[in-house]
Amino acid sequence: MAKFVVTGHYCADVASKRTPYRQAHLAGLAQQKEQGILITLGPTQDLTRFFGIYEADTADQVKQLLEQDPYWQNGIWTDYEVMAWIQAI
Repeated sequence: MAKFVVTGHYCADVASKRTPYRQAHLAGLAQQKEQGILITLGPTQDLTRFFGIYEADTADQVKQLLEQDPYWQNGIWTDYEVMAWIQAI
């Protein structure tokens, strides 16, 4: 499997707007982590961006997971980019 780095932006007022979707979002991430697909994912301290690392067969698989997330479906994440990554160390 290949590794992929994910980055994107949050909407304005993310701290309040994410509240209704947060539990479903975290549950989905926990499931991806248990399956070994998600390595890590989280926000920057200022809550403007998010970063993650996935291990998957293809970038399309990662994109599908992102687009199924309640944060994407409800506009909490406003954009994202998936890049193939070579872990050197």
